[in-house]
Amino acid sequence: MTLSELNSLPAPARAEALAKCCGATAWVEQMNSIFPVADADTLFEQAKTIWYGLAEVDWREAFTHHPKIGGNVAALREKFASTSTWAEGEQASVKQASQDTLEALAAGNDEYEQKFGYIFIVCATGKSAEEMLALLQARLPNLLQDEIHIAMGEQDKITRIRLEKLLAA
Repeated sequence: MTLSELNSLPAPARAEALAKCCGATAWVEQMNSIFPVADADTLFEQAKTIWYGLAEVDWREAFTHHPKIGGNVAALREKFASTSTWAEGEQASVKQASQDTLEALAAGNDEYEQKFGYIFIVCATGKSAEEMLALLQARLPNLLQDEIHIAMGEQDKITRIRLEKLLAA
C-alpha cells in the first residue's frame, strides 16, 4: 500500500491497518487523527512521538498483541492472525534454533513474564534465537521501571519496521 492509499482509506480501514503495526488503541486513534500525512518521514516521526507520549498502560496493551519469542507457532498463528505473517518473519530464526535454545527461551520467557507482568518484547528482526536468548537473559536482572522503558523502545522499533512493511505491501 502506498502512503497515498493509506491517506485515502476511510478512518476505520486505516485504523485496522495501523493496528497491525502497533496494538495500542490510543496509538492507533492518535495516529489515525494525523492523516493525511505528507510523506513517510512525517509518518514515522509522528508514530514515534505519539508512542513515546503514551502511558505505561498503553505500552502494556501493545505488548499483548505480540506472540512470545519462540512460542507455539500454530497457536500463535490463530491468536495473531492479522500480524502472524509479519511476526513469523520477524522471528524466523527461532525455527532453526536448537531444542536447548528453544527450551531456554521458553523458560526465560516464563521467568520474564512472572517478574515484569508482560511478555519479553524484543525487535527480533535480524536476530538469531541465540541472540534473543542472550538479550532476554541480560534483561532479566533489570528493575521494573528500567525494563518497561527498554521494552517500549523495542516496541517502537517493531512499529517502525511494520509501518515500513505496511507501505511496502
